[in-house]
Amino acid sequence: MREISLDRLRTLVAIADRGSFVEAARALHLAPPTVSLHIAELEDRIGAPLLSRKRGHIKPSAIGEVLVERARRLLDDAEKTLDDIQRQVQGLEGRARLGASTGVIAHLLPQALEVLRQQHPGIDIQIAVLTSQETLSRLADGTLDVGLIALPQPPVAGLVIKPWRRDPVMAFVPAHWACPARITPEWLATQPLILNDATTRLSRQTAEWFAAGGHHPVPRIQLNYNDAIKSLVAAGYGATLLPHEATSPLPEKRIVMRPLRPALWRRLGIAHRAGYVERSTQHVLDVLWDLRLV
Repeated sequence: MREISLDRLRTLVAIADRGSFVEAARALHLAPPTVSLHIAELEDRIGAPLLSRKRGHIKPSAIGEVLVERARRLLDDAEKTLDDIQRQVQGLEGRARLGASTGVIAHLLPQALEVLRQQHPGIDIQIAVLTSQETLSRLADGTLDVGLIALPQPPVAGLVIKPWRRDPVMAFVPAHWACPARITPEWLATQPLILNDATTRLSRQTAEWFAAGGHHPVPRIQLNYNDAIKSLVAAGYGATLLPHEATSPLPEKRIVMRPLRPALWRRLGIAHRAGYVERSTQHVLDVLWDLRLV
């Protein structure tokens, strides 16, 4: 079955509005024979006359009136769709799908979201809580647009991965404990510990930090939610190692924060697909890049 093109419907509506093939051709910037051809093709497709001539004035037939009414709606919908798409192309509206870990979502991402809300209110940011490997996998298969991931990562075909931030990992210790000014693996390995679970890169970094001093402590509990870990530290359940961003608030009074010796850093990167980047996604990348600290 042949489709009916929007151009043919637009021609029919123009004739119905102006009552003349000549005036419709002028309004549509078409030659009069082209207008006649459009109507002939429509009538051939419908199988019935769509226009009638009375006293030199052209009006839609009964069937033509029904088609004109439907055509107006179709043309309006098409125009609105194109306007909506154009606004997305221009970055005025759109959607960006972002993947990140809970640690990044807790403090860094809200800063970016606030800026985006003020500068680009028409962009809908959809957030997924994912590990770095899950984020990279979903970027590669096209179900994410931006990823905040732990570094280092091996190259992934089709993806751009750039260093974004380097934040110090600090010791968070119950305030009533007596602890040194700088926390070493030797001292911390003898304390009750609350650490990130084994699925995170921070867990591997922490294990390597202890192992470099010859220690392999077993934590009392492992979690993947930094604020919950800090709550347990505040309750005196144990100490932990967590990244601390310069813009994050200081821990509550029941927790003391100490630097490590040797120092340990949490490195993060921004990842997205190579090639064309939609304007809404580029706005998100630009705002995130302003938070860089490499």
